[in-house]
Amino acid sequence: MREDNITIRRSTELDGAALARLAALDEQPVPTGDSLLAYVGDELRAAVPLKGRGALADPFHLTRDMIELLRLRARQERGLAA
Repeated sequence: MREDNITIRRSTELDGAALARLAALDEQPVPTGDSLLAYVGDELRAAVPLKGRGALADPFHLTRDMIELLRLRARQERGLAA
């Protein structure tokens, strides 16, 4: 997979270890509940909880655009649920 290919998807129970690693890198608590995730290859680079406003990001990579994509998709998901 190329470095510029990003996969955005909802979190599952299988993402717990990756979310914990990302939270540790970003020095934040692990989010509870569903999140939207941005993967590059097999590496989780950013996460946005569907409830709340926070975000997690890998500080060793440029993730600003990924977080904005995740926030946009989260707003869309919230609108669908309303």
